[in-house]
Amino acid sequence: MNTLSWIIVATFAGGILSAAVAALFAIKAKPAQVPMLVSYAVGALLGAAFIEVLPHAFYQSDSIEATAATVLFGILGFFVLEKLVLWRHCHVEECEVHDPHAPSQQSHSHNGHGDHGRSGLMILIGDTFHNFVDGVLIAAAFMADTQLGIVTSIAIIAHEVPQEVGDFLILLHSGYSKRSAMLLNMLASAAMVVGGVLAYLTLQVAQALVTPLLALAAASMLYVAVADLIPGLHRRPELAATAQQVVLIGLGIATIWIIGSWAHGH
Repeated sequence: MNTLSWIIVATFAGGILSAAVAALFAIKAKPAQVPMLVSYAVGALLGAAFIEVLPHAFYQSDSIEATAATVLFGILGFFVLEKLVLWRHCHVEECEVHDPHAPSQQSHSHNGHGDHGRSGLMILIGDTFHNFVDGVLIAAAFMADTQLGIVTSIAIIAHEVPQEVGDFLILLHSGYSKRSAMLLNMLASAAMVVGGVLAYLTLQVAQALVTPLLALAAASMLYVAVADLIPGLHRRPELAATAQQVVLIGLGIATIWIIGSWAHGH
């Protein structure tokens, strides 16, 4: 397949298919199973950031210091962006507490409660934007190297499913029907395909953007894993839960390493 075909397939799988899988999971699975997905997603995100994306960004960079600074400012930028999303969602006097361990763990998602659809609307706006950015990052990874694109897509899909499960549940809680919640979630997820294709068409003109975009992709993965997902895992400090989390995080890292090794061999 050519690069554009890879981008379309990866963004379709990462966006629309993961939303459909998440909806089925949310309807049938037990809520207790969601933290297992989250632990695995932490490993996949950290593995992709440190084993694949950052090394590739550094290899391609003219200045390692500048690329490292891009990662740093990217993390700060995602922090500010999350604050803006929360600030807009909060009342001046009383603010719904942002629960970093809710199933919708993601840098642009938050825990909402039944509030006549406002939480659901904010989820959809944030999710659409985040999926569009993910599409751009997937495109940048594939344009740098097909193997890097595959690994980046796997990492994004790994955290997309538990995040979509949480979004779906919030939409239901905001008063949407199961059918409406599923359709709206899939529509928001389609933004990933749009972002990927648009990025491909524009990045071909500006290849210089690939390296900083890879650095931002790594920043996004690190921020979501460390700021949004890991704090939620600390809610279960008991030994058995901790052991399970460590194993699942290790499994997520191993998945990225195995896929990366396989892709390098091809």
